[in-house]
Amino acid sequence: MIYVAVAVLAVLAIVAVLAAVRRRQSDAAIGMLSRETRSRDRSSVVLRAEAPPTGREVEKAAAAARSSALAPTEGSGPPVPYVPPDPETIGVSRRQFFNRTIVMLMSLSLSGFGVACIAFLWPQGSSGFGSKIKVGLVSDLLAEIRDNSGFLYKPEGRMWLTEYPNGAVEKAATAYSGPELAGMTAGHQLGLDGGIVALYQKCPHLGCRVPECVTSQWFECPCHGSKYNQVGEKRAGPAPRGMDRFAVEVSADGSLTVDTGTIIQGPPIGTNTTGQEAEGPSCLGQASH
Repeated sequence: MIYVAVAVLAVLAIVAVLAAVRRRQSDAAIGMLSRETRSRDRSSVVLRAEAPPTGREVEKAAAAARSSALAPTEGSGPPVPYVPPDPETIGVSRRQFFNRTIVMLMSLSLSGFGVACIAFLWPQGSSGFGSKIKVGLVSDLLAEIRDNSGFLYKPEGRMWLTEYPNGAVEKAATAYSGPELAGMTAGHQLGLDGGIVALYQKCPHLGCRVPECVTSQWFECPCHGSKYNQVGEKRAGPAPRGMDRFAVEVSADGSLTVDTGTIIQGPPIGTNTTGQEAEGPSCLGQASH
């Protein structure tokens, strides 16, 4: 069996070698013409007639065609004058389209930026914190303060409204400025039982919101224990001064307007124009208990 296999492989190898030699001879024969054959082909009239034109012949033919086209013809009239084409017929070119698009986009961007700047610089509306708020008639506000156990909170202005006694106005004149006194003296001017103080809700110590204490009738800050009497004058704690307050205006008809955009620093430590003491237990003590 081994010898038979070897013989078969030998025969296959011989066949492959003969095929390769045959293929090489055929490849070498392609395109390889003898000198005699080439000279005979050049002398043949039929082959020369079927041969394609050379590059020089093509160039000469093109030059001859151009010269014949440019040569003036006999009997031709004067040259026709140039007439520019109608812009409506041509339409908008690509360059004009892009230029107009860029200009339009730049104009829109600048317009938007200008509108944003104007909106930013435009004065805000006349309502809400930071503006003048008309809170109502002094007589009505005094009634509301008494109905709410001596304290009236106005969230739109972040302020407390409390009653200022008429008997303390003389002392107040030496401790407070004109915009503050306008509300304190409203009772005398309008013939009412008392005036009004508009206090900012923030504690001047670290800015916590100061709540009222109904039992003591004082303001008591739950953050660090600062205490203020009913008109915002400091009575205890680490606060550096009394509660800040807003400038107020009282019109001839008794309407009270609070300017929440004008915050006046509270009175210094030791100011106690009303002489009010705590009227009951402290809310801070009750909370800790």
